[in-house]
Amino acid sequence: MSTVSAPVSVSPTTAATYRLTFPRVLRSEWIKLATLRSTWWAIGLVMLLSVGMAALIAQAAGSSTLGGIFPVVGPFQFTMLLAGILGVIAVTGEYSTGMIRSTLTADPIRGSVLAAKAIVVAVLLFLSSIVSFGAAAAVVTPILGAKGIGIDWSTPEAGVLPILAASFAMAVFALIGVAFGFVLRSGAGAIAATVGVLFVLPIVLSIFPVSDPAWQWIAEVSMRLPMSAAQELILPSDGAGPEALIILGAWVVAGMLAAWAALRVRDA
Repeated sequence: MSTVSAPVSVSPTTAATYRLTFPRVLRSEWIKLATLRSTWWAIGLVMLLSVGMAALIAQAAGSSTLGGIFPVVGPFQFTMLLAGILGVIAVTGEYSTGMIRSTLTADPIRGSVLAAKAIVVAVLLFLSSIVSFGAAAAVVTPILGAKGIGIDWSTPEAGVLPILAASFAMAVFALIGVAFGFVLRSGAGAIAATVGVLFVLPIVLSIFPVSDPAWQWIAEVSMRLPMSAAQELILPSDGAGPEALIILGAWVVAGMLAAWAALRVRDA
């Protein structure tokens, strides 16, 4: 004879224990990002390129123009592509496997998913970049010292601030990749768009004769691209640092708004 089991009641305390909160969403996004092998491959390549390129630049330094902090932060022009691609993969990997459906089912507030993923990716790139540039500084200091070219650590503007600015720029590049990932959803398309904005477009615009007044607007557009703004933020000239910070912030805000709109109006 079959028996009927009494229904199991869930106490309010138990339900509250498993209530969805933003810190839990952040933890979930961190687990997803940290368990991807591509994440650590990208971080490892960023560190390897940062230290290797810094050593090469320091070896080539023959005057103060290549001395100072430049050999340490200069490699960001190469590693920025890896940062952007990592941001793309963090998003499109979920779309390619269908995991994005589970994510949005667990947390139907799509803005929360976007914010959590953006924060996790940005913090990871910022902290790992500080480690990369710090390792590069440790490597190039004796190389530059042998040439009589030192890094001035006595003032923040000459040493610490450029490293922090370069790390911030790497986080911005990753967020641009995140934005393209949500907007395009295709890994190949989002990577192509990210590389185009970060690397190809500055090269294309540099072809135009900006000395000609008719093409002066090209120079204005070029200075507002992420790479140009990052260069001005890291090693500012004529007080252009605050404007460069605003430009990079505008790229992040515009990208996040576009990503949020794409998440809101389209099904997973």
